Amino acid sequence: MLALGYAKGIAHRFLRNPKWTSGLFLHHNQSPNYSIYVKSKPFLQVPCKSASFDVLQAQRRNLFAYDGFFSRRYLSNSTVELRTDDNVVRFAFNNVTGSGNNVVPTRKEKKWKRAKMSRKAKVNELRFYRLKAKKKMNSPNPEVRIRYKLEKAKRKEEWLIEKLRKYDVPKSSAEPYDPESLTEEEQHYLKRTGEKRKNFVLVGRRGVFGGVVLNLHLHWKKHETVKVICKPCNKPGQVHEYAEELARLSKGIVIDVKPNNTIVLYRGKNYVRPEVMSPVDTLSKDKALEKYRYEQSLEHTSEFIEKLEKELEEYQKYVTRHKKKKDEEAEKKKEADSKSKVV
Repeated sequence: MLALGYAKGIAHRFLRNPKWTSGLFLHHNQSPNYSIYVKSKPFLQVPCKSASFDVLQAQRRNLFAYDGFFSRRYLSNSTVELRTDDNVVRFAFNNVTGSGNNVVPTRKEKKWKRAKMSRKAKVNELRFYRLKAKKKMNSPNPEVRIRYKLEKAKRKEEWLIEKLRKYDVPKSSAEPYDPESLTEEEQHYLKRTGEKRKNFVLVGRRGVFGGVVLNLHLHWKKHETVKVICKPCNKPGQVHEYAEELARLSKGIVIDVKPNNTIVLYRGKNYVRPEVMSPVDTLSKDKALEKYRYEQSLEHTSEFIEKLEKELEEYQKYVTRHKKKKDEEAEKKKEADSKSKVV
């Protein structure tokens, strides 16, 4: 209580001056020899007296005075309030927001970075997760084992989908292209010549990429037609997709698509070899192989997820059947016991 009364007395004497009781405080402009007075809320006045305030105020003015103006380094854009809530003295700072260039920039709080883990801590953390996974894998409950495998496979599937997004090349704006109209006789002739000739381009596991289109243009230097053989075309309709993609990239004409996964492409009557033979919106040889590996892995994981989901459904059905049998047997036992008691 003594400290509270002493603080109130100092505050009253300090705020007795009309300049300070009106809540005026200094706010700097851009120029060094210029300052503005801004009004704020009046301070709390406490009835008390102190004899030493005049001396302190004079010392304060002499300390901060510099050529008739207050020095910039001792000023800020905030006011100080004295609060006496719950018999506790507190000084609070209220920031004043200015307009235009008069705002004094406030210091931003530093974001504390997470401390780096030591090698031993990382090893211990990995060991903990491995033991946790081992317990689930060796659990006597088959449902726990199946669910753990299913969660792991789903996480892998999400990771593979994110990886494959990197290999999606945006298609460039299609240039105006008018495919030439061929008569039935011309189509028949080109089909026969394409079958007889031995020149071909192979589309392997990488699919259609820049190198395949470049090989097409190299064959079209001396031959009008070229065969495209697709070896791993296991999916239905994959050959027709390859044919459309090759026609779009090379601006050729598809003459025939055979059942043994071969495509006959015609270069056109007014064929002009482009300066850049491998298009920009295609993958390179290495990236096409990486994409194929991720796609293959994604296909296997999706099949594995379907298999695990079926196993989980079958196990849950088996558990429900087993429970029903147990309940029926328990009911029969109760009936037999009740009959024996009656007898």
